[in-house]
Amino acid sequence: MAKPTSSKENRYKALIEGIFFDHWRKGATEFEFERVEIKRKADKLNIVLPDNIGDVIYSIRYRSPLPTKVLGTQPKGQEWIIEGAGRSRYRFKLVSATRIKPRADLVRTAIPDATPELIRAYALDDEQALLAIVRYNRLIDTFLGLTTYSLQNHLRTTVKGIGQIEIDELYVGIDKHGCHYIIPVQAKGGKDQIGVVQTTQDIKFVEQKFPGMRCRAISAQFMDGGAVALFELTLKGGQVKVVDERHYELVPADQLDQKAIRNYRT
Repeated sequence: MAKPTSSKENRYKALIEGIFFDHWRKGATEFEFERVEIKRKADKLNIVLPDNIGDVIYSIRYRSPLPTKVLGTQPKGQEWIIEGAGRSRYRFKLVSATRIKPRADLVRTAIPDATPELIRAYALDDEQALLAIVRYNRLIDTFLGLTTYSLQNHLRTTVKGIGQIEIDELYVGIDKHGCHYIIPVQAKGGKDQIGVVQTTQDIKFVEQKFPGMRCRAISAQFMDGGAVALFELTLKGGQVKVVDERHYELVPADQLDQKAIRNYRT
């Protein structure tokens, strides 16, 4: 029997690497595999799976880089992503390399911190804390210039052609003309990265579930020092593009720079 593989990240990478090379052939640009293959590969490699098998895919999609051997098959300027391909199916696909990170040269706007201390004390992880901070400080309203309301968080649903997805938080909004908006928000904390997969599924969800309504896809990400970066994202030619980006620094009201507040008006 094979020796058990240690550490969650190494175990997940071993599984994904094995499944990738079961299907990949030189020159291939995409191919599909089934969720049951994760269980089969785990049995073969003597790897203990989590109760939620989907965590293997989620971790590789958003938190950890693909295995080194898989990265070695990527043509210059392209990268492999794993996207949903229907119920219990996934697809490896080559896309143009895209990694969106907060700009280092962008000014930070000071916002009086309205986050309840009790929320800060009991938030369980980076993603949960980030969603709460964005919600209590009405950062979506400030960023988009809309009046918005949180409709549901951690929404699990299905999208035709993709399969099951989870939207971190879903807002509805209204502008001064009375136009309504659907605003899916993805939260990125820790090592999570903004990529094409979640942005695509969020936008496809709105197109299918709320046809005719305007989608404003948002990503929120923690920065050094606890500042929050907000991005409005769209898709062009299968690539994620940034429509707008703003950085917000939450500070106690008595520490706001009155001169800076006046300058914000212009």
